[in-house]
Amino acid sequence: MFGLFKKKSNLVAHAERELQLAGLFDKDADYNGELAPTIVEIVKKFSSYGHSGASAGLSISILEKLLRFENLTALTNDPKEWNDISDMQGGKAGWQSTRNSMCFSEDGGKTYYSVNDKKRKLYPTKVSD
Repeated sequence: MFGLFKKKSNLVAHAERELQLAGLFDKDADYNGELAPTIVEIVKKFSSYGHSGASAGLSISILEKLLRFENLTALTNDPKEWNDISDMQGGKAGWQSTRNSMCFSEDGGKTYYSVNDKKRKLYPTKVSD
């Protein structure tokens, strides 16, 4: 019986208020206002775990990387981590990371660069076990 009257968490109330103020529930908002309810559901689920400040921050940091398709550990030179894209480059040697689609290699995964890096600095990959 007591579970029927659960109080809304402060985080959920904050999310709903901010989404409302931003107009994201409105029918003329992006995706006809359907984006806001899905975000509220995600916030509700996150809130249900009862994170402390420290674990919440760590979880958010990890989750953000995953949602952006970023890698959590260093890229390696394991051939399974690199797709040969030479055919898409007119035969020029090239590989794309299977773990981070923004990362490319010209030497089979020994080094790589990120398209987000304007200087295209080459980074060494970690030697796979």
